[in-house]
Amino acid sequence: MKAVIVAGPPSSGKTAVVVHMARQLLAAGEKVAAVKFDTQSSADPDLYEERLGIPALGGMSGYLCPDHYFVSNMEEALDWGGSTGAHWLFIETAGLCLRCAPHIEGVPAVTVVDCLGGVQTPAKMGPLLTLADIVLLTKGDLVSQAEREVIAFGVRSVNPAAAQHPVNGLVGTGVLGALRALRAFDDHAASFEGRKLRHDMPAAICSYCTGERRIGHRFQAGSVEKLYVPETEGKGANGGSTA
Repeated sequence: MKAVIVAGPPSSGKTAVVVHMARQLLAAGEKVAAVKFDTQSSADPDLYEERLGIPALGGMSGYLCPDHYFVSNMEEALDWGGSTGAHWLFIETAGLCLRCAPHIEGVPAVTVVDCLGGVQTPAKMGPLLTLADIVLLTKGDLVSQAEREVIAFGVRSVNPAAAQHPVNGLVGTGVLGALRALRAFDDHAASFEGRKLRHDMPAAICSYCTGERRIGHRFQAGSVEKLYVPETEGKGANGGSTA
């Protein structure tokens, strides 16, 4: 079974792209399964089952960091996918903070970038984009040619090694190129045990992680970084002298 990780910001078109790729695979006689990781709720597992008739599983992280929940359940997701008899397992997860790092060494890594996010989007995205193997640019038909070129250049600037494919999530134009790129990966995951993330996860060990809601220095503990504020001694609130 070939496992594929599909990541990207919320509402960037990840599920739509996976649906179109799955349709092509099903038409070729291959079996497909899908796992969707989200935070509060998701109708996507039902969508996979209703539209495609493929087995689908959903996992909600709730109050946990979705990236940590995601990696903590990779083995369970792969075992479940194998139990369905699938040839392809699409594992979809959202990059909510853009510092997310869901990509795994040796596992095809796809990141979906929404062209409506703006020309600065690639520079704002961390390992989610910079360590992807394939980048799918969606909603390009809703921006100008100049904007598409600037966004594509931005992606190349942060990840020159990734293959880029413009994809239309509504009709599926462009997914065949993405599938050809995925087929070029020889890896078939029998297990995730012992494999490594391509980048470390965002740090998440502080008092607020364990339920603290009060604001103030005396309530903060653990991994806490403070905002750097330049020296303002001798100046008033509006920058004027207090002398």
